[in-house]
Amino acid sequence: MTVDIHAKRILILDFGSQYTQLIGRRIREIGVYCEIHPYHLSAEAIQAFAPQGIILSGGPDSVTEAITPRAPDIVFQLGCPVLGICYGMQTMALQLGGKVSRGLKREFGYAEAIVNQASDLLSTIQDRQVKQKQILDVWMSHGDHVDELPPGFELMASTNHCGIVGMEDSKRHFYGLQFHPEVSHTAQGKEILKKFVLEVCGCEAIWTLPNIIEESITQIREQVGDEHVVLGLSGGVDSSVLAVLLQRAIGNQLTCVFVDTGLLRLHEVEEVQALFAKHLGIHLITVNAESQFLSALKGIEDPEQKRKIIGKLFIEVFNQEAAKLHQVKWLAQGTIYTDVIESGGIKGAHVIKSHHNVGGLPDKMHLKLLEPLRSFFKDEVRQMGSALGLPDEVVHRHPFPGAGLAIRILGEVKKDYADTLRKADAVLINALHAEKLYHKVSQAFVVFLPIKSVGVLGDARHYDHVVAIRLIESMDFMTAHIARVPLAFLEKVANQIINEVSGISRVVYDISGKPPATIEWE
Repeated sequence: MTVDIHAKRILILDFGSQYTQLIGRRIREIGVYCEIHPYHLSAEAIQAFAPQGIILSGGPDSVTEAITPRAPDIVFQLGCPVLGICYGMQTMALQLGGKVSRGLKREFGYAEAIVNQASDLLSTIQDRQVKQKQILDVWMSHGDHVDELPPGFELMASTNHCGIVGMEDSKRHFYGLQFHPEVSHTAQGKEILKKFVLEVCGCEAIWTLPNIIEESITQIREQVGDEHVVLGLSGGVDSSVLAVLLQRAIGNQLTCVFVDTGLLRLHEVEEVQALFAKHLGIHLITVNAESQFLSALKGIEDPEQKRKIIGKLFIEVFNQEAAKLHQVKWLAQGTIYTDVIESGGIKGAHVIKSHHNVGGLPDKMHLKLLEPLRSFFKDEVRQMGSALGLPDEVVHRHPFPGAGLAIRILGEVKKDYADTLRKADAVLINALHAEKLYHKVSQAFVVFLPIKSVGVLGDARHYDHVVAIRLIESMDFMTAHIARVPLAFLEKVANQIINEVSGISRVVYDISGKPPATIEWE
């Protein structure tokens, strides 16, 4: 019998914190299903969601100002437990009759929280005892302070700089934490969330990989029936995992279309065909559209224009191929939960960036939309891929832009530029694997620069192009810093690129962080 893994679930209301998605991931790691929605979600939607508990996230605003976000009143009227984190605690305090003010001392980074040992939520959680005081190592990021507890609340924790960093109303099961339990710097953060979700809210840890896969397969079969599905396979993590999941669910009712834009990585076409068509036995159609894409990009230098041309042409090529499959009634897309959040797919969410696979395409194709991964975070998709038998080199592959090498070639895209960049990029990636550094960096790639530099090969002077190496480390790709790899490694790779790839005379290393730079150059 299939377990209903969504039955007891947590609602996270987002006030704009950069860590909101991390809260969601932590709750799911505990084994409980949760969803992130904007703080102004309607009362009707909150009631319909029927949460077992609600978490109010942090945010960049100050509740001391007149017009700033507030939690919907229904949050405190439903009768379910509520946990406010940072800004979430402050708005809870203010809305329930407490007082919040701008503090004389702000707290950012590490702090020691002294716990009230009678606390309902924290009494059994600590890092150490110091002079009979229960201490937690926590991570702070706030300027405002709760000065006065709301009626019915008691002190849960404090620091030397802030009298109230934790508050609770144990009768109504309302809790507030000024620190961030979702970040790794709060050592017992996961234990705090686990106690809130499992013990206080009464959820069950049934959001597990076997249950997720079983329910996904059941839902796909119920949704699709005996109809056929087409999937645009890119070779990336999301579409690859989706292809294997669909094959497990509906077998030969699936057809995958792989479009070779001429802007892919070295040997990528052959690798995709070998894995999916030959090894996994998935019906795969490969379309060689290199000449179409390169022709459409001729003379185009603006990066956003390049993206739009590639996106539009990809849909046209994919449509032409899909139209030949007369049995197909469904279009499958590898949309994941972060795509939905960032594209504003959740009602009321802010659009951070648009994603090609969120909205619009099915209307043009007259197909029904199938998005089985829409509820999953990237790390959950990777785990699913491993459980379904995909090799590690696919599941844990670094991100690759939808526009491919076009936005890693600065200025106009030409075939010889793409060929040169492909080879240089392969040298870097192979070297990272050889030195066991690939999985220690979050993303690695080479950028082709439209400038030339003088070099010397043997006794001859030559004048060829410059490429840049980009190696970054990041938790969420919203911020990033350069990877601290050995200088000897960079020197070795640079020499190898110049010696093995014709047309390159110089290699530089990009040491910019995000911000102020972006991860990709275009």
